[in-house]
Formats: sequence, structure tokens, C-alpha cells
Amino acid sequence: MTKPRVLLISGSLRAGSTNEAVIRAAEAETALADSLVYGGMDALPHFNPDHDRDPLPAPVAALREAIDRADALLICTPEYAGTLPGSFKNLLDWTVGGTEISDKPTAWINAAAVGRGGGAEATLRTVLGYTGAAIVEDACLKIPIDRTFVDEHGRLTDEPSRQRVAEALKLLTGAVDDPV
Repeated sequence: MTKPRVLLISGSLRAGSTNEAVIRAAEAETALADSLVYGGMDALPHFNPDHDRDPLPAPVAALREAIDRADALLICTPEYAGTLPGSFKNLLDWTVGGTEISDKPTAWINAAAVGRGGGAEATLRTVLGYTGAAIVEDACLKIPIDRTFVDEHGRLTDEPSRQRVAEALKLLTGAVDDPV
């Protein structure tokens, strides 16, 4: 049986961020999915609707191709000033004009501290609605990740948190009808 291909996207550019650690923990769950970590967010140009046409800027074309090739998307993003970080919102803006996310099982993990992250979740839900993503509600989890849970190599070391990340990935991949 073919494992689903899951594109893992961190909404943080910070090296060693808790969001990146969550994404790397999901990547390590090789029994559940063939995962690819998207790493081109910092190369994306500022969104400009005039440039959202063929030929797309190369980094945008690569983003859309990575999304298109995936069976599902798992996102982990921080909250900045009550919403999504600008660089991650820029990534999402580049996806609105395409159809790659449409009907694709999509979930997120909110790694923010208790009482935080709601603004990012709300904005993410709104933007993903515009893309037509098939949000897998059961796989959208809040897993507060303390910085002490991340080692010097950026790995998530807290076993209960790692198990919850695996749970989210399992629920997400369970929503994939027929992996390609």
C-alpha cells in the first residue's frame, strides 16, 4: 500500500523554532507518511496579483508544484501580533490564485503556549477557506510546545508531544482517499 505524501510547512523562518521542531517530528513519522518539508518560504517574492500568472516566479511555481504533488498538507505556524507571520501569510497569498490546495486534506498544529495562537488559527482557517482546502478538523490540534522541549539540534524531545504530533499526522493521512 502506498503511503500518503504529506507536505509539511512551518510558518516560521526562525531557526530552531518550536514550529519547525513540530514539523521535523512529523517528518520523522515515516511509518505514517512519505513527508516532504517545504523550505522555500524565504525565497518567495512579495505577493503581487500582477505576477500571479504564467509564467509564475520560479519560487512560486516550486511551491505550487510541491502542494500539487502532495496528498495532504500539515502546517505549524506561530502567531505574531495576533495573526499569521507576514512571511507565512505571503506564502498563503500565493496559493489563493491556484487550485493546488482545492479539496486537499489539510490540518495544522498550534504549538503556541496555552491561551495563545487563536488569532493565527482563525486567520489560517479563513485563508484556507479561500483556497478550498479540505480542513480535517480532527487533525487540527493544539499541542503547546515549550522551548525546553526542543534540543540543540532542533528536535522535539518531549515524548507526549511527539505522540500528539503523530496522532495529528495519522488523522490527517486517514483523510486521504487514494494516495497517488
